[in-house]
Amino acid sequence: MRIIGRRREQETLQGCLESGKPEFIAVYGRRRVGKTFLVREYYKDSMIFSLTGAVRTPLKTQLRNFDEALEEWSGKQQDAAHDWFTAFHQLKDYIKHLRHHRRKVIFIDEVPWLATQRSGFVSALDHFWNSFASTREDLILVICGSASSWIIDNIINDRGGLHNRITRQIWLEPFTLGDCELFCQAKGIELNRTQIAQLYMVLGGIPYYLDYLERGKSPEQIIDALFFAKGAPLADEYPNLYASLFKNPERHLRIISLLSQRQSGVTQKELFAALKAKSGGSVSKALLELEQCGFIRRYRDFTKTKQGQFYQLTDFYTIFYHKHIKDASRPDARYWQSRSHKGGWNAWYGLAFERLCATHMDQIKQALGISGVSTSVLGWRSSTADPGVQIDLIIKRDDNIVDLCEAKFTTKPFAVDASYDAELLYKRETFYEETDTNKAVHLVMISASGLTPSSYRGMIQSVVTLDELFL
Repeated sequence: MRIIGRRREQETLQGCLESGKPEFIAVYGRRRVGKTFLVREYYKDSMIFSLTGAVRTPLKTQLRNFDEALEEWSGKQQDAAHDWFTAFHQLKDYIKHLRHHRRKVIFIDEVPWLATQRSGFVSALDHFWNSFASTREDLILVICGSASSWIIDNIINDRGGLHNRITRQIWLEPFTLGDCELFCQAKGIELNRTQIAQLYMVLGGIPYYLDYLERGKSPEQIIDALFFAKGAPLADEYPNLYASLFKNPERHLRIISLLSQRQSGVTQKELFAALKAKSGGSVSKALLELEQCGFIRRYRDFTKTKQGQFYQLTDFYTIFYHKHIKDASRPDARYWQSRSHKGGWNAWYGLAFERLCATHMDQIKQALGISGVSTSVLGWRSSTADPGVQIDLIIKRDDNIVDLCEAKFTTKPFAVDASYDAELLYKRETFYEETDTNKAVHLVMISASGLTPSSYRGMIQSVVTLDELFL
């Protein structure tokens, strides 16, 4: 299958091919997001060596895998490497004897699994780059890993020999809705945009999950086949997902479980209180790792600084797991089909749509005509309103406007009646009073199917539709 989307990433990879200098590229992002496919597919005509680390595998076995990989690429039998310095010396010798002068790509995948404690891998990689690869104008070294926090801490922000050695970074994010549409078209899968959005709210834009989509099935049938039916391929994805990224994932899973219970997120103070932990230390480190791996987001309250931070679970699959998979009776080939159109489950889609909007801020800004305006995405909770008033998606713009965004996921145009119009006005006025902002405050409706002609428009300044999120 050809590469779908990834325009900026492909431009970066092509730029490295054309730079005429040694390049050291770090590619990282959530597990299953398509890092390996992107590198292998784009550089398939230039690659001269590739190695993939194996999870929880002894050093001796990793080195044997290296020997086999080098033998396969070189076509020559190699002496067994007894450490990583020897292994990289053999790789260097192989490269020296290559006769062609075109660009040569070395790809080392799942580096965190290779760099186990006391393995010496990072030191050997450091020596290989600084003593050899960085002197060769024909070499591109690509390292990749799903444990993004490890890549950032140990390679990108290394304070040793690899300090400032990375020449390009690619943080590979999940597909957008538009990418998912292109993906379905490439596979010959006929789904309308509402159906693609429904799948996105369960699977996110994760190519590995989307690759299981089958032609001729509805979103409900697809979800049952993936998670609930006998032999469902993603039935056991959850424990494997986190165990493959973190050596001791128990603390990460506790944080995830806590955040899964709060749709709008948890303040930093609430989070540490619930975990009975002090700020800093292991909990702060776990939060940072989850954020760097793309499972949670951190955002500020409109009225506060660092102390007003919220943490919110944003990984669609993880949210769906805690809400619907964890306690479900399985196997059941019609579990989702029999429940997904009931009232409570439709309400779940509504909440999931808010998260979908938060992941498509570039598209929302484009729809609002503010792509060139510097913005911050914030949240806000009323401290006085009864019952509490909150807005989960606020766009604070440098052109002195604040957009308060309301999201509604319906298959038909949403009707804003007098009651809902009054509710929006109350939110806006409460926001004005409590924040004391001197900026103009606009109400923005992000309605999947737009608004009915008879809707009260009141203070609504702009309407963004689902089609515009596919841009």
